Order: sequence, then structure tokens, then C-alpha cells
Amino acid sequence: MSVNFDNVNVGDTMPKWSRKTSFAEWNRYAAVNEEFVPFHMDDEAGRRAGNEQGAFGMGNLRYAYIVNALHAWIGDTGVVREVGCQYRAINQKDDVLTVIGEVTDKRTEGGEQRVYLDINVVNQDGGATCPGHAVVALP
Repeated sequence: MSVNFDNVNVGDTMPKWSRKTSFAEWNRYAAVNEEFVPFHMDDEAGRRAGNEQGAFGMGNLRYAYIVNALHAWIGDTGVVREVGCQYRAINQKDDVLTVIGEVTDKRTEGGEQRVYLDINVVNQDGGATCPGHAVVALP
């Protein structure tokens, strides 16, 4: 069943979307976005920046994961209208990050059928790293 406004209800959760992250993923992201920042690429620079474990992942990569998870859920007929998040914990090397989301509201607004979600990116231990919200328009 494809997701559409009529079959989404408050309290529903979107499918979980996961990725393991480490240097390979960070390097690809940095190459595309011109984001070769030393503390994302070098353990010593990461330690100097205050992370005892060394280099750490980009906050904006988690933002991109949220958008990818939303697109995977709503498909080509839906539109992501808004995403906002806060970076609350460090993405360490080899973390498995999972985007989760719960529908908090749905209503017709501005001529669109919009669904509102609380979202987060959690690590493999269930630790919240990136709480936020999203708004999608569905057919």
C-alpha cells in the first residue's frame, strides 16, 4: 500500500531508515558538499575539538538522512515541505544511525494535505542524536 493522506493517522510511525557511518560515508558526503573539515576526517583533530574518540560525523549528514528517510516513505508523489532539527549528540565512527518519525498531526492547509511528524536520528544504543520535526504533503 502506498502512503497517502487518507491512510496516515496521528500516532503512526514512518518506516525506520538506517545507515552505518564511518570515514567512507563521511568522505563521500564531504566530497559532494565541499565539507572536508579536519575534525570529521582526522582522529587527532577530532580529539583536539573535544571528542575523545576522535573524528566525528557531520550534523548535516544526519539532516540528509532525515530527508532521505522521508522521501523513501512518501515516494515520488509526496513532497517534503519542511524539516528542522537540532544536533544534540555526536555521531561517532561506526555508529548505526536510524531515522524515526511519528505522525503528530494531519490537516489540509494551503490547499495541500499535510502530515506533521516528530522525527529523530537515534544511534544503535537508542540514543537520540538529532530531534526535530517535518512536514510532508501527501496525495
